[in-house]
Amino acid sequence: MLLDLAVEESDDHSLGEAGEQLQLLEKKIKQLSLDMMLDGEDDQSNAIVSINAGAGGTEAQDWAEMLFRMYLRWVERKNYKVDVIDFQPGEEAGVKSVTFTAAGPYAYGYLKTEIGVHRLVRISPFNASGKRHTSFASVFVYPELDKEIVIDIEESDLRIDTYRARGAGGQHVNKTSSAVRITHLPTGIVVQCQQEKSQHRNKEMAMKVLKARLHQAEKEKQDEKMREIHEGKDDIAWGSQIRSYVLHPYQMVKDHRTKVEIGNITAVLDGDIDPFIEEALLVK
Repeated sequence: MLLDLAVEESDDHSLGEAGEQLQLLEKKIKQLSLDMMLDGEDDQSNAIVSINAGAGGTEAQDWAEMLFRMYLRWVERKNYKVDVIDFQPGEEAGVKSVTFTAAGPYAYGYLKTEIGVHRLVRISPFNASGKRHTSFASVFVYPELDKEIVIDIEESDLRIDTYRARGAGGQHVNKTSSAVRITHLPTGIVVQCQQEKSQHRNKEMAMKVLKARLHQAEKEKQDEKMREIHEGKDDIAWGSQIRSYVLHPYQMVKDHRTKVEIGNITAVLDGDIDPFIEEALLVK
């Protein structure tokens, strides 16, 4: 409506105002689309980021440190909190490996798109002959899982049966239905207890066993998730890179998955990687 009136009356001020509102609307639509993509089980979690230099000694270690700086800048732009967990410096320059946490809304959801091998092409600053050099470094991202497993059991998830306890040879231990069998309906786990004469005590002991088994099942689920993530790692080598950063003979950053290209490599290395992250999320 505002745009139509502005066009009819050649109102430059209104045209400018309408243009600003359209840009704002486009930005909100894009953010909504991204939010819809961040629907993974762990996307809302904090992220644990690990950067490792590939083969190549000082060159690769310097590249790993450049990536570390890039991600720190990006984290600052997001107002996330950073904690460096492990830092292994290079022998001459750079880092062999570094691990840090990025704490903030959807940190893992965004940063998981950076998992893979990153390739740098440049004139070596460590070689007097000025030859072009290719370096590799890997980036791996884990969700920060809650190590404290809290087991909440809803009464509606339980089926509790009572029956008469039996002793050796099949004889009745008592004439009341003191034994308790509890079935956890969501998981199918069944526990029972008939050692005590009191039904209340048997139920109490059975619940303790159930909580222990649910705790173990959740721990095994977390361990399996981390194994699956580890198995997704690629070798730090030629042909497995997700993105190339070229400083010579031209300047360009190209994502090999989404085909997004950015010529301002200085801005990218200063943390402006949202175009790569957003496109990776939108095409997943």
